[in-house]
Amino acid sequence: MVNNNKGIITGLDIGTSSVRIVMGQVSPDGDFRIIGAAENPAEGISRGSIVSIEDAVSSISATVEKCERMTGINIDKMVVGISGVHIKTLNSKGVIAVAKANSQVEESDIERALETAQAIATPPNYEILHVLPTNYHLDDQRDLKDPVGMSGVRLEVETQIIMGLSAQIKNLTKCIYRTGIDIEDLVFSILATSEAVLTNKQKELGVAVLNIGNSTTSLAVFENGDVLHTAVLPVGAGHVTNDLAIGLRTSVATAEMVKLDQAMALADDVSKRDEVDLHKYSEEEKKGSYVYKKDIAGIAEARMEEIFKMADAELKKVSKNGKLPAGIILTGGGAKLPQVTDLAKQVFKLPVFLGLPTDKTLAIDKLNDPEFTTALGLVIWAYHNNSINRPIMPNLSSIRETTEKIRGWFKALWP
Repeated sequence: MVNNNKGIITGLDIGTSSVRIVMGQVSPDGDFRIIGAAENPAEGISRGSIVSIEDAVSSISATVEKCERMTGINIDKMVVGISGVHIKTLNSKGVIAVAKANSQVEESDIERALETAQAIATPPNYEILHVLPTNYHLDDQRDLKDPVGMSGVRLEVETQIIMGLSAQIKNLTKCIYRTGIDIEDLVFSILATSEAVLTNKQKELGVAVLNIGNSTTSLAVFENGDVLHTAVLPVGAGHVTNDLAIGLRTSVATAEMVKLDQAMALADDVSKRDEVDLHKYSEEEKKGSYVYKKDIAGIAEARMEEIFKMADAELKKVSKNGKLPAGIILTGGGAKLPQVTDLAKQVFKLPVFLGLPTDKTLAIDKLNDPEFTTALGLVIWAYHNNSINRPIMPNLSSIRETTEKIRGWFKALWP
């Protein structure tokens, strides 16, 4: 196993149904390419949160080993995606006086403004993950993207602050450190996903990316190149499976196979006479256990429509329902349901597209899949932020202090 990790970036996406890892490499001349990818079934994770540390550690370790075998490179640190219904977002402003006597804005002024915006009353037991600047105002100059080098006295920054429940962050970091791997960064998963599936032009025009996972659905809205709104909804494609299990009176395992093979997001196009034999999917079912394909589609359509209506309600909060020129980009495992984009068009009344990686030169075929967009996006996020002198995010000092203590504690236990 190669231990030279120079230029290696590894992204870890921990989902409810699968753990996925993508590895990228930056060459000495700055070229970036993906060199490995692995996935394994997930255990101990529900709705994006850790429910069993032992099971989660086993799942993560197995996926790490699989990726290391594929690439021949030892993984010692990772960029980790975090999601779940515990994530909260709020808007905040920071105002400072420009420090220099010549009134020229410098990097240090930007950092101070962001720190001021961050000094808000966070809810109890929450940690700040990201402070994302959306706009700067310098005296009477409004809506600036980067005021560095400009002259003025009063600098104001508008930000979106993304927070996670402290206990969930600690549980997640505990799981990673128990595998013997360091955490390079914690990134809100939907922001990473958008790095993989959106272009800069789409972000400028106005676009939403909707990641339909197994038990949660994440949303991020962009306009003028900045994050306008984010949300995590407590429903996902796994709820379609549960609905089918109840509606067809069968096991969850059988319902999942029926969903993958027969379900569609629109029932109108399905003949009333088409039948499906459940025995084909499970020997526990009697031969001749027929159900109508139209009923399967109807159940799937009802749940997917509910997910889209909940997402549309989030768009209404920022007055963007029906008003995103670049439309909606669907990604995640739930986006693979046949005709899902057609149903989404009906609900959102916007253009809707399947979210696949914008990089069409990927050498690994499995990455051209909506399920891998978050893991891929984590690597791209890290690459972009490492190649920019000024980090987009403030340091995660409070989180890092906690995680350093946890890591030290676990290392003390190792022989």
